[in-house]
Amino acid sequence: MKLKYKDYLFVGIQFFLFFIYLFNYAILEIEFPLLVRYIFLSVSIIGGIILTVALLQLNTNLSPFPTPKSNSELIQVGLYKYIRHPIYTGILFMLFGYGIYLNSSSKIIISIILLLLFFYKSSYEEKLLQKKYFDYPKYKKKTGRFLPKL
Repeated sequence: MKLKYKDYLFVGIQFFLFFIYLFNYAILEIEFPLLVRYIFLSVSIIGGIILTVALLQLNTNLSPFPTPKSNSELIQVGLYKYIRHPIYTGILFMLFGYGIYLNSSSKIIISIILLLLFFYKSSYEEKLLQKKYFDYPKYKKKTGRFLPKL
């Protein structure tokens, strides 16, 4: 696995966003109803479960970088049977859900920025995966990027 500038850039921005997510900045005053907040707390917990399961299923193929590891294999079972990037899905559910639960406009905005980052990071990653795995286009056609295809 030979990492490129884009690999470091995507991961650097991602971890910077994770870091600033830890703090709460009063950007906009928002107040969600208590029921909505608890629903999104549940979404956050579900995101944590998705993230944990996806990490375990990826196992030794795990890398924070979009470039696939040289000794990796294409995982198409478990959550990966339905979603191509369940780790990103889990992170987004966790952070977005928790941001709404806390009535935190800054956390919601950072979650939206992460969604955009993950879209571009996964697009770059998928170009590399298509080069490495002959059957990736077929896999891509039958599975959703962040959510299962209906």
